[in-house]
Amino acid sequence: VSTQSTWEAVVSTQSTWEAVVSTQSTWEAVVSTQSTWEVADTNFSNHRAHGNGVQMPVHYGAKDLNIQTVSSPLATQIPQAAGAGHALKLRSLRGEGNDAVAITYFGDGSASEGDAFVALNFAATLETRTIFFVRNNGFAISTPVNEQYRGDGVGARGVAMGIRTIRVDGNDLFAVHKATSDARAYSIENNKPVLIECMTYRGGHHSTSDDSTRYRSKDDIEYWSQYDNPIARMRRFMERRGWWTEAEETEYREEQRKEVLAALKDAEAQPRPAYTKLFDGVFEDEPWHISEQRTAMLDHVEKYPQD
Repeated sequence: VSTQSTWEAVVSTQSTWEAVVSTQSTWEAVVSTQSTWEVADTNFSNHRAHGNGVQMPVHYGAKDLNIQTVSSPLATQIPQAAGAGHALKLRSLRGEGNDAVAITYFGDGSASEGDAFVALNFAATLETRTIFFVRNNGFAISTPVNEQYRGDGVGARGVAMGIRTIRVDGNDLFAVHKATSDARAYSIENNKPVLIECMTYRGGHHSTSDDSTRYRSKDDIEYWSQYDNPIARMRRFMERRGWWTEAEETEYREEQRKEVLAALKDAEAQPRPAYTKLFDGVFEDEPWHISEQRTAMLDHVEKYPQD
């Protein structure tokens, strides 16, 4: 995969499945493990949400599921995963805790950040238990890969740094699962990192602020988002084996739509977190400057309660 045309040939679709297991679309990733209601609570930052109202919407996290809270800046999670993987290896060598690995998900855009190169090098030299899962969707936020790099994709960087690397069809549910499972087993057995590059395609716009028709055709977007995407592939796979029908599809979509709307309605009606919790959950032992800020805020609220 060295050119844009070859890259497009390798890819089979924009990975909605791969989004479920791997991507910056944390909505898809977390909704498979957290309930729809918990996701809605986080988006409305109500009193039930994990962030006490100080976290941005769509920044999910779940301590009980070992899901680190999402951060807005690109690529910050990558060196964190290298450090976490190193800690997990050391704990295992001391006989503490279960065998575990750290896995971090990021896209080709984040892979262009300096944090990614630093993290890969740290993981390689320290031999950490870290899986670097990069979703190469071809366009990052709005920059095609042929304007991001000249090398053979992102996977080549892992090989250059001495990291065991695999490139896989990121739109194939079974291929993604097999690659991830094998990477985990290898990392635990050998105490070394693994880089997985999933070749995929971003079928839609990156966000509401992105108009991808400025850098690709509408026909291209229509094809990938509607006709050749992972959900459609998996659905055809199941239908050919008699495991799914059009009637079941319709019924399931309607059920899920009702559940999401009910969760959003309920989450929106919940009270906000108490303002007194604004400074909680950051430090185990609160430092003096945070205590001063807390006192100043409480004094201000007491002085101007009407505001």
